[in-house]
Amino acid sequence: MNEKTSYAKEIAEFYKSLKIQLRVIYALLMREIITRYGRHNLGFAWLFLEPMLFTIGIAILWSLIKDVHGNAISIIPFAITGYSTILCWRNSSGRVANAVEANIGLLYHKNVKVLDVFLARIFLECIGATISFIVLMSVAILFNIITLPYDFLIMVYGWVLLIWFSIALALTMGSLFQMSEVLDRLWHAFTYLMFPLSGTAFLVEWLPKNFQQFVLYIPTVHANELIRHGYYGELIRAQYDVSYLIEFNMMLTFVGLVLVRYVSRKVEEN
Repeated sequence: MNEKTSYAKEIAEFYKSLKIQLRVIYALLMREIITRYGRHNLGFAWLFLEPMLFTIGIAILWSLIKDVHGNAISIIPFAITGYSTILCWRNSSGRVANAVEANIGLLYHKNVKVLDVFLARIFLECIGATISFIVLMSVAILFNIITLPYDFLIMVYGWVLLIWFSIALALTMGSLFQMSEVLDRLWHAFTYLMFPLSGTAFLVEWLPKNFQQFVLYIPTVHANELIRHGYYGELIRAQYDVSYLIEFNMMLTFVGLVLVRYVSRKVEEN
């Protein structure tokens, strides 16, 4: 009976602590919105309007080029699905660069941790990219610019795995940025180099056979292929490995959390 009581008490303490940390993250998230976008004019709307404008610009540009292997598939959903994914992971990792310095005063509160600061910024970027993606797809479908997805649930599955990857990547890079300013500067250049390899602007089946094996080591390629399979269905031959993407995300999450713990201790010591 004592063991059961002790176990129930531990569970209750865990949920109490979790509730407190979620409130902290929410407060940090709202603070970030007000600091970044203000209270006037469009305010919070810029969170998703900005990525929407970028994605619309890319969709229009690609539509004018019309170079999608003989126009076998519609280019507008191809552009929306591709560019929305890169905005999610690139913006998430980019925004945590100076997160600790910008919130250093808040870290003196015992309930505010480095992890909370990172997660607030990461969630904000993921929310913005998700709203942008949903609104663009919905409006395009509503006005018959594009057709309905082949399997909506597959698209959701792919997007959830992409967000998981974005969170894990941002935690890892955010911690590394705190260790070295050089990495912060190099990362921005690296993300631009990763653009043509991330699966944003191609399908794996379009590539030479020997190059296909190489790009399938890149996790974002699997996420893009999965999302596009959900939209196009049998019109394309999507190549992805969900188990590989999940395993990669798990390992990257572990690395990210270990690095965040290390950085947190360094911040506390200082």
